[in-house]
Amino acid sequence: MKKYPYLLCLLLGLTCHAHESWTIDQCMQYAVTNSRDVRLKSITLDDYKIEKVRAVGAFLPSVGGSVGGQYNFGRAIDPETNTYTDVSTFNNSYGLSASLPVFDGFQRYHELRAAKFNVLMGKSQLEAQKDATAQQVLESCVLLLYYKGCIDFAVQKRAESDMLLRQTRMMVEVGQKGEADLAQMQATYASDDYEVTRQQGLYDKTLLALKQLMNYPVGDTLEIDASSEVSQDAIVMDGSQLYEQARLINPDIRQAEYSLLSARYAYRSSKGALFPSLSLGAGISTNYYKQLHVTNMSSFREQFRNNAGEYVYATLSIPLFNRLNTLSNIRRQRNNVRRAEEELAFRNTELQRLIAETITDQKNSWKETEKMRLKVESDSIAMHLTVRKYEEGLASSIDVQTQSVILLQSKAQLLNCQLTYLYRTRMLNYYQGIPLWTEK
Repeated sequence: MKKYPYLLCLLLGLTCHAHESWTIDQCMQYAVTNSRDVRLKSITLDDYKIEKVRAVGAFLPSVGGSVGGQYNFGRAIDPETNTYTDVSTFNNSYGLSASLPVFDGFQRYHELRAAKFNVLMGKSQLEAQKDATAQQVLESCVLLLYYKGCIDFAVQKRAESDMLLRQTRMMVEVGQKGEADLAQMQATYASDDYEVTRQQGLYDKTLLALKQLMNYPVGDTLEIDASSEVSQDAIVMDGSQLYEQARLINPDIRQAEYSLLSARYAYRSSKGALFPSLSLGAGISTNYYKQLHVTNMSSFREQFRNNAGEYVYATLSIPLFNRLNTLSNIRRQRNNVRRAEEELAFRNTELQRLIAETITDQKNSWKETEKMRLKVESDSIAMHLTVRKYEEGLASSIDVQTQSVILLQSKAQLLNCQLTYLYRTRMLNYYQGIPLWTEK
């Protein structure tokens, strides 16, 4: 398809300064870097990474140490003679133990696999949020440029009305026009002046929304450089072929796929709770004992060495009944799998719909642009002829106002078609794999 080398300059005629204006790409880069939603997704990704570290740590042995001290007053058991005594004593114990689960129904393995896919899902979520933010900024910038163009059209129309108003006053003075024509021209100028104010209000409102979306300081100046926007080449591809290619790289689809894989491993992990679990452990312990007010007790070093003991153990745990908690968790995880499958199916269907809709809109925008270009040329000629007739007394002021409104609407519609074509072309290229924005 034909390119628009300087898409907006044809209509806007903007004078932009590089040090004051931003391109759409710069706006998207700034928004992706500073967006709160993107930062929140980054924090979520860090949570997934922490969970993965925890899942890896579940394969490592747990090691613990203990130190205890106890004073006994009154009747107690003498650890040396194993008989009762009423002498005040002091007991000091030390222990070091380690345990390692050997088999748990593969719960740890499945949890680790689920955690890995959660990390991949978090990365896809972050990419999807960046692309969504960039797309929202692109839409806002396109809308902002549309209102900017409408302001320029309205200002131009107001200037023409002002010129005709001055001309009508002179014609009234020489008797060529009546007071009704002058009143009509004054009303036309007032209407055009109001339209400039209305379009400026819409522009300011859209600019404020764009700043909020970018997390840009509200009080700082932000101006979009429309003259630097060059339309990209449109990708001519069948909708089904483009969908098959986009499905492999789209972050929303990858996010749903990883979510499904994570849910499946979480489901398998929950079923592992039905199996017996086996764990091994070992440790070493010692203690120090002293009767208060007795001076001939063994030293701390001697008791610490002589009372030391080692032990090993194995524990087999067989689940019999836990109030249906395991079965409830299994059903819950199975529902999560079903939910993830439905989400993946929806994402695929939605992507296919968006691609088909974008292709249709892009083609229609191209056709509408060509037709509206011819209409603007025709309306411009008609407006020129109507003004000449008005000057010669062959047309009324109402005819001038009507033709002027028609020309203004045609220019605004042409600008809307061109901007829509630019936006849809960018979206088609995005589905093809061309990034909406360039990360620096």
